[in-house]
Amino acid sequence: VQLQASGGGLVQAGGSLRLSCAASGRTFSSYRMGWFRQAPGKEREFVAAIRRSTGRTYYTDSVKGRFTISRDNAKNTVWLEMNSLKPEDTALYYCAAADGSAWPPSLDEYDYWGQGTQVTVSS
Repeated sequence: VQLQASGGGLVQAGGSLRLSCAASGRTFSSYRMGWFRQAPGKEREFVAAIRRSTGRTYYTDSVKGRFTISRDNAKNTVWLEMNSLKPEDTALYYCAAADGSAWPPSLDEYDYWGQGTQVTVSS
């Protein structure tokens, strides 16, 4: 599966952005989908994940209540709605697809990655 992330940009603290990840190739609905981010000088970290068809979601603590992951299998798309953004949310955001059964998937269990979209939050 090929993944194309978009929607990043520059926003002031407290603002919102909506990231999109469009998938092509193998059946999108067969993958658990996730969003990760990587800030300069830091390791890539998990942000959110969503299951194949139930819509069950999982978030890292720092984004709970602010970020929402969702998907539409008919549109082969997953989104990350980000509200109340903080400067510490600044990073390159990646979408990823996992072909397996563990929940939530660990970073190593994601098989396909998009190219990343930059999110910059100014204070």
